[in-house]
Amino acid sequence: MSKAAELANLIGNINAGGGGVNRNLVINGAMNVSQRGTSFSFTDATYCLDRFVIAQGNSSSAATITQDSSAPDGFSNSLKVDVTTADTSLAVNHIDQMIHRIEAQNLQQLAFGTSSAKNFTLSFYVKSNKTGNYSVNIGQQDNSYKQANLLYTINSANTWERKSLTFTGDTSGVINDDNGSGFEIAWILASGTTYTSGSNSASFSSYQNANYAANHGVNVFDSTDNTWFLTGVQLEVGQNATDFEHEPYERTLLKCQRYFYAVHQDYGPSSSGYSFMGIGSYYNSSSVNVGVHFPVAMRAIPTATVNFGSSGNQAFISYVNGSVDYVGTTGSINMPTIYGTFVSFADGNGSGGNASQIVTQYDDQSFSFNAEL
Repeated sequence: MSKAAELANLIGNINAGGGGVNRNLVINGAMNVSQRGTSFSFTDATYCLDRFVIAQGNSSSAATITQDSSAPDGFSNSLKVDVTTADTSLAVNHIDQMIHRIEAQNLQQLAFGTSSAKNFTLSFYVKSNKTGNYSVNIGQQDNSYKQANLLYTINSANTWERKSLTFTGDTSGVINDDNGSGFEIAWILASGTTYTSGSNSASFSSYQNANYAANHGVNVFDSTDNTWFLTGVQLEVGQNATDFEHEPYERTLLKCQRYFYAVHQDYGPSSSGYSFMGIGSYYNSSSVNVGVHFPVAMRAIPTATVNFGSSGNQAFISYVNGSVDYVGTTGSINMPTIYGTFVSFADGNGSGGNASQIVTQYDDQSFSFNAEL
């Protein structure tokens, strides 16, 4: 696209109520952040790269999801689906999809439910060896679930292509101003006829199964030779796709940490073993609490997972009064808020009131906090 055309598109979006800085409502669209790891199994309700979740129904197929270095010019990473178990005969209610959810209060500029409801455009880069028509569904989840669905076409095998889909603002469907899920964007990879037999529409209407993946024509899972890649995802107000809005890595990371925060995962930049986890104190001789302050307010009070390592019973270390105390192998969250919490270990060998430093013994030990939509 020429600079003149790009400028015209941006001006058009500004006139429509969008444009400018922070125009991309998708978080981690460049696939740069992956706090949970770099390789995942394609299993229902599994978050993979940050802010992207797998959804599966009545499916016997399987794939590996990775953060991949294959990317179009101007990008460094993509989300890759690599099929490992094929399914050539889909059940009628089969569905495989990749989903991104947007917090409702971040969508208020769309003015849904008013006479000023704004059109918006979803754009992304995609690549696959499987050419043909693919379905994208956007579910508006508040106040009686509504949906809109459009097709994009992969024209050339194994070639990065940018796609742009413009949806019509909904004057009747209010998006609540809260921390719940406002939009659910679903890229369909394989679908049975229960979901494909309806019609496509850029306008939002009441949910019907037949329209969910309407006219989706490709089964990405029909061969273990198949792959599908996604990056450069952007959702913005207006009828035009503008250049992807790149932002510094640390800004994207902080946005992601509102929904998921991991402390000292083994794939991160921490040193090998003996990584500092926080300052703790002994409630009594066998109970240790370590404080964790989240880098950004989380969306909701999180659930916590304490990973004791690959063997499942490798204790954390507590340095107390110049000596070493091995704490674990059980841990729980205590007095959580959206700003921080205590992680409590119900064993140890100290004295009530003693302060300590909590560190890891092994690279694969971690704390993680989940407040996903």
